Amino acid sequence: MSQTVDRALSILPLLAEGPADLGQVADRLGVHKSTALRLLRTLHEHGLVYRQSDQRYRLGARLIALAQEAMENLDIREIAHPHLVRLNEQCGHTVHLAVYEESEVLYIDKVESRYPVRMYSRIGKPVAITVAAVAKLLLADLSEAERRALADKLEYPMYTSRSTPNAPAFLRELEKVREQGWATDLGGHEESINCVAAPIRGGDGRVVAAMSVSAPNVVVTAEELLTLLPLVRRTADAISGEYSGRTPVKDGL
Repeated sequence: MSQTVDRALSILPLLAEGPADLGQVADRLGVHKSTALRLLRTLHEHGLVYRQSDQRYRLGARLIALAQEAMENLDIREIAHPHLVRLNEQCGHTVHLAVYEESEVLYIDKVESRYPVRMYSRIGKPVAITVAAVAKLLLADLSEAERRALADKLEYPMYTSRSTPNAPAFLRELEKVREQGWATDLGGHEESINCVAAPIRGGDGRVVAAMSVSAPNVVVTAEELLTLLPLVRRTADAISGEYSGRTPVKDGL
């Protein structure tokens, strides 16, 4: 039975490459055409594959609908949280998770620093959108037209001397973040707080969330915090893999 299920499931990635006829399916599975036909008929009955008029098979609408429903019901916070906790245990600093919703970037999860100096940020609270590292990542993933339209609508408060001063500077920063694939806030919101962030991507490659590590200067310098960037990016990649289904969940992480 497990071999039959394995063979049936192996048909789906083949058809994801494009329509295939019975012979192609049989060849890919290494089975007789009669065996391939039985598997295809079963998948067809469940709406997972569709037989075209040219006798080739393609992925069925039911499979696409199931995938869409699954994506809509995924909770990025639930998936990300164990990874954020592990990162916090490794570095000791505050870890945030943020998403872009209705023209705001919001924190949806936070793991507190082990150090006495704490961040004032709160879950559900909008971030300083023109300077926050997580905001830069989320907004950099928008189309150029969307970025320009948003940049023109924003205000640019000078929280510190390092804050983003205007729309042209903001757009340049977003383009830089888009190219390098990570972001920083080095004293742009508070002089004493630095932050490094990495994107979390869905199966289509789009940024669905962003995560960051933040720490005050009294605990770690900006240069020392930047050395954590590879670890932050690996954590974001692990979350992305699990969220998109590219990598299996490991027990206990």
